[in-house]
Amino acid sequence: MRKLLAGILSFYKIGIERSILRELNTYGERKQYIADRLIGLTEKRLSSLPLFVSDGLKFYAKALLKSYGQRKMFSPTGKRGRPRKPKVLPSSDLMYAKIIKQRENGRLKKVTKEIVFGKVTEAQLISTSLIERLNLTLRQDNNRISRKTIGFSKKIEKLDAQMSLYFCNYNFCRAHRSLRHHNEDGVIEVNCPAKEYGLINHNWSLRELLTYPYHITATY
Repeated sequence: MRKLLAGILSFYKIGIERSILRELNTYGERKQYIADRLIGLTEKRLSSLPLFVSDGLKFYAKALLKSYGQRKMFSPTGKRGRPRKPKVLPSSDLMYAKIIKQRENGRLKKVTKEIVFGKVTEAQLISTSLIERLNLTLRQDNNRISRKTIGFSKKIEKLDAQMSLYFCNYNFCRAHRSLRHHNEDGVIEVNCPAKEYGLINHNWSLRELLTYPYHITATY
């Protein structure tokens, strides 16, 4: 089982708004069907198209076309031969760029920004530094997804449950120094992302998180 899970990666599509994490978990090898699943989950939760930025993995472009592409049909020409096959083109509002890193002998030599779909007017927006820093935070906090660890999950279901609990704690309980404010008395308060976003009125304790009556709460 350990050898099996060693080849499995965790993919997270995380939207950062006021530091709150929107968790979309999917697990598997770095293959096309996993990229398709991840982008498909993202599509169901977006009200508008953002700028998509990824590393140089080739599977994301095809996955984005499956979710946001438009099928273009070609009219018959009247000439002999087979008709031209339909082509899937990106929608006009789809923007996707890649960060391609070139290394030699384990050292970073060059970073290239490549625009794949759409027009990105601000080059500084093409960056993966925020998500890479967040990945470091996740690996430092969570032994199950650390590299070279003996604390790995033996079952995907257990890993998914643990990651869901981690993200809930991150959003509702954990105070973030970047979310510091002075209250009416001039005292510095440090909010958790959910409080900053207005979902709750105070930073929850872990007991409050685990005992909250979700089953009787309206979900509209």
